[in-house]
Amino acid sequence: MPDPQVKDAPVTDATPMSDALRDEMSRMTSTDRSAVIMLLLGEQQAADIIRYLNPREVQALGSAMIGVADLSQEAVNIVLDDFVVTIKQQTSLGLGTGDYVEKVFNRALGEDKAATVLGRIMPGQSSKGLEILRWMDARSIGDMIGEEHPQVVAIILSVLEYDVAADVLNFLPAENRAEIMQRVASLETVQPSAMDELEGIMKQQFSSSSSAKSSSFGGVSTAAKIMNFTKVNLETAIMSGVSSLDEELALKIQDSMFTFENLGGVDNRAIQVLMRNVESDLLMTALKGAGEEVRDKFLDNMSQRARIMFLDDMEAKGPIRITDVEEAQKTIMRLARVLSDKGELVLAGRGDDFV
Repeated sequence: MPDPQVKDAPVTDATPMSDALRDEMSRMTSTDRSAVIMLLLGEQQAADIIRYLNPREVQALGSAMIGVADLSQEAVNIVLDDFVVTIKQQTSLGLGTGDYVEKVFNRALGEDKAATVLGRIMPGQSSKGLEILRWMDARSIGDMIGEEHPQVVAIILSVLEYDVAADVLNFLPAENRAEIMQRVASLETVQPSAMDELEGIMKQQFSSSSSAKSSSFGGVSTAAKIMNFTKVNLETAIMSGVSSLDEELALKIQDSMFTFENLGGVDNRAIQVLMRNVESDLLMTALKGAGEEVRDKFLDNMSQRARIMFLDDMEAKGPIRITDVEEAQKTIMRLARVLSDKGELVLAGRGDDFV
């Protein structure tokens, strides 16, 4: 499903548009256009398509289908014309590809090895039990798994959306949270015995031959992404607990979380909000050891006069110990997360992969 925030390319209709229509089209996202097509389909066809969407996509598309109800007929016509043009550019190569790939991999690798590979490259191959989890709210999941073994809980958190997994942590026993996150970070493959226990909880098999397969879940990256979505107070308590259980693992999780260097990728508004809440001296210390991208991000959001004064003052501070720089950066990131939790700024990418 297209990114709901991505605007589409200019329409292909060569007919000149009025300013009002052009403005109407410029406000439409890819999801809005998808919603228009869905509304033009019959109920059965639309329902058949929705079956292949995940919960987030269903919610986004449903909201858009309500939101586009007042579109002008001219806008609807343009969307439909663009859709037809797009369809004409497609080939039939993808028809039946899933079944074909599965058969080839099974023949080449054997069912066990093929299942592991297919589970990574074909999301549709995921088990029914895990699919049901994706449609449940955090409280329901927490209530269902709260009394289960931490290893089982870790497996379940690893297959949820990261923000949902973070919410589920709120409904789990406080004394188990650190051990659960430790196990999430330590997961690589889930053996048949653990899968059998999880199957019993879900009351149905994960797949027709799940007892013969190992599944890849979790890891440090998954644990870090879950913690990125966790409220600051809860994050502090959990990471402290993980550190007491396995200090080296806790450091690996922290290194993979949203860091000061990632601030180079947030929008200018977030940087401006952060700057208003950070003491100038603390920011100077943090930027002393920051990369060029992050330093420029902050400097670009200052006036020319303020930038010159800031750089002069930062230069006057002289050499600063690396430990002081790291502590300043951690302090700023903690404040950034607090502001993010309050909704005062958006740490775009928090919980996502960074490059």
